[in-house]
Amino acid sequence: MPQVVRSRNGALHGPSPVPPLPHRFRSLADRESVEVLHRAARVLVASLPALTDRLVEALYAQEPAYRAAIDSDRAEVWQEVHHSLRHNVGSLIQPREFRESAHRTSRWIGEIRAEQGVPLDAVLHAFRMGGAMVWQDLVDETARRDPDDIRLLVHVAADVWNFVDEHCGVVADAYRQAERRLSWRRENRQRLMVAALLDGTARIADLAEAAEMLGLPEQGRYAVLAVAVGPRGPGAVAAGGGHGAGLAAASDAGVARHGPGLAARPPVVLPAAHPGAAALWHPDPDAEFAILPLTGPPGELSELAAALDVPAGTRAGIGSAVEGLAALGDARRLAETALRACPASGGTVLLDEHLPDALVVSSPSLAGALADRVLGPLDRLDPADRDVIVETLTAWLDADGSAQRAGARLYCHRNTVLNRLRRFEQLTGRCLTRPRDAVEVSLALAARRLLGT
Repeated sequence: MPQVVRSRNGALHGPSPVPPLPHRFRSLADRESVEVLHRAARVLVASLPALTDRLVEALYAQEPAYRAAIDSDRAEVWQEVHHSLRHNVGSLIQPREFRESAHRTSRWIGEIRAEQGVPLDAVLHAFRMGGAMVWQDLVDETARRDPDDIRLLVHVAADVWNFVDEHCGVVADAYRQAERRLSWRRENRQRLMVAALLDGTARIADLAEAAEMLGLPEQGRYAVLAVAVGPRGPGAVAAGGGHGAGLAAASDAGVARHGPGLAARPPVVLPAAHPGAAALWHPDPDAEFAILPLTGPPGELSELAAALDVPAGTRAGIGSAVEGLAALGDARRLAETALRACPASGGTVLLDEHLPDALVVSSPSLAGALADRVLGPLDRLDPADRDVIVETLTAWLDADGSAQRAGARLYCHRNTVLNRLRRFEQLTGRCLTRPRDAVEVSLALAARRLLGT
C-alpha cells in the first residue's frame, strides 16, 4: 500500500486541531481517478452496515468519551454513525445531491454531542476516525479490484481529506453554538432560581434542584446582604417581595443577562476567608443582593459586618440568619430592612445590632407620627437652637445617659449638657429619667435621622 495512505491514517489518531479550510476546493484529479473513487465508494455504500459496526467498535475501543453513550444506547449511536456515513460516503459519489444533507447531519451531531456533554475533541476525533476508516476501505477495495488503480486513487486523497476537514469544521461550529446556547440557558436558569428564592416564590418541589444547581445545602443556614449605592430615595428598596415571577412561571427569554454568573461584579468586597466570599449575587433595580452561606459560630455575622469592605457612599444591610433555602425570601426582607436603616452617607448595618432602627424604618408612617409627637415642639425654635438640643440628646443617649461622656463628645461641660436636657424636658413635657419617655425619645430621634421627618 502506498506510504501516503498509511502515514495519513496514522496521523488521524492525534489530537491536532482542525485548521479552517474553504468549503470549496478545486480537485487536480483527472476523470479516471474520480471514476476509481466512485467505484470504490459505491461498494462502501453497499456495505454500510458492516462499516458502521466496525466504526462503532472502534469508537468504543479508542474514544473513552463515547463509551458511556454506547453502553447506554448502542442502537442510537449505531443509527447516528450509519446516518453520517451514508450521507458522507454518498457525497463522494454525488457531491451536489448530498452536500447539504451531509452538512445538516454533521451540524446535528455537533449539537447533540454538545447537549450530552461529550468533549469537542472527542467528537472531532470520532469524525477523523470515520474518515480514516472510509479512506482505508476505499484503498482496500481499489487494491482488491485492481492494485494498479491505487496510484490513481492517491490523486483524489486531498479531496477526500479536505472533505473530512470541512465536516470537522461544520461539527465544531455547531458544537460551539450549541454550547453557547446551553450556557446562556444555564445562567438564566440560575438567575431564575436565585430570584425565586429571594422573592420567596420558589416552590418546595424546586428546592432540591436549586440546591444542586447552585451548590448550596438545602437545609443550611443563610443570611442575605443587600447593597445600594447613593442616598436613599422614595423608590429605594420597598419592603416585601414581588420582584420576580417565580421559578415555574418565568421564561428564559424574559430574563436580561447580567454578565457571567449572576451579577457582573460584587458591589462590595467580602472577606476572602469567609464562606460568604463565594456568595451568589443577584441584581435588582434598587439594590444588589447576595446569598451568604453561614457555617461558623453565632457571632459570624458580626465579624462579617466588621470586615466588610464598603466603598464610600455605598450602603450595606445584612439581615438576620435563617434556616434553609426556603426561608431566603424572609432573609431578603430582613436585609432590605437593614439597608433602609443605613445612614444616608453610607456604611454597614447588621440588623441584629440595630433592631430599634429596624422598627422605625419598618413602619415609616407610625415612626413619623411618633417623631412629630415627641420632637414637634422643638420645631418652633430657631433651627440652630433646635439642632443643638437634638445633637445633645443624641450624644447623651449614645453615652448611655452619662452627661460627663456626652460633654466630652460635644466639647462642653457636663452642666451645659444637663441644662440643654432640662430645656428639652420643659419644651416637650418629657422626662428623660422615665424609661417610657426615654424609649420614645430614642425612637423619635431615629425616625428623624433615618426618615428625615
